[in-house]
Amino acid sequence: MTELARDAASALDTAHEAGGQPVLDRLIGLLDLEKIEENIFRGVSPAHSPVRVFGGQVAGQALVAAGRTVPEERKVHSLHAYFIRGGDPSVPIVYEVDRIRDGRSFTTRRVVAIQHGKAIFSLSASFQREEPGVEHAEAMPEVPGPESLPTLAERAAGYADRLGIHAQPRPIDLRYVNDPPWVTRESGEREARNRVWMRADGRLPDQQLLHVCVLTYASDMTLLDSVLARHGVYWDLDRVLGASLDHALWFHRPFRADEWFLYDCASPSASGARGLATGRFFTADGTLIATVVQEGLLRVLD
Repeated sequence: MTELARDAASALDTAHEAGGQPVLDRLIGLLDLEKIEENIFRGVSPAHSPVRVFGGQVAGQALVAAGRTVPEERKVHSLHAYFIRGGDPSVPIVYEVDRIRDGRSFTTRRVVAIQHGKAIFSLSASFQREEPGVEHAEAMPEVPGPESLPTLAERAAGYADRLGIHAQPRPIDLRYVNDPPWVTRESGEREARNRVWMRADGRLPDQQLLHVCVLTYASDMTLLDSVLARHGVYWDLDRVLGASLDHALWFHRPFRADEWFLYDCASPSASGARGLATGRFFTADGTLIATVVQEGLLRVLD
């Protein structure tokens, strides 16, 4: 196991008080998988993880595993994933990569994450060599700039004792454009939308796959908030049982994950104890860089 990966589980736990680059460096360590055999990799979880492995972590690690079997000049343009079982943060995760196809323009990989002899997560990712084509993109909504907005810690002031892990420093600097769902829950506002500025809370190495994997990690944050906000409930403040069911991402243009990007999330539907959320990522100059869709299990208990 690499030195970064070996230290990541305990170091992220002890570094969370400081925030910033130390926490981000531990995330980089978590994404630095150990190669244990051809097409087989191993990853770990931070020691302070909740009961289940964070979905963004397993998705990011699986994408790292896939990317390490693909020529560097081919860039990932989409991934489709299913969360099969809750991950156990106390034991490593084994990632098995199936080299489905290596074509002239596209490369396809399938990854299965395994714990205790069972699949907990599966991912299919497609990579493409760069080529020209038609170009268009939706415009970014008009929102205040990130530097003018309060930090997550400032937003959580007065709620930190009830928000638990959601109020702890993270490797992602996150700033709500609209009022966070724990505020709208009390104000009575009901809108199935959530907008946040995000960036890696520090500096990342110049490795494009790493930037894509960090955005993949971040894409599982706040997305289902757009579902809960419509109904005036929130994770730690109400009896909400939730889990990601599936997750799809399309990467449209190059970006750096350590520069500000807007995550514009909305929920078109919720039914059958499931909520659907969509998200669009824009750079600070308004460039659309990625689109995400996720369905989550959401049980609101009386």
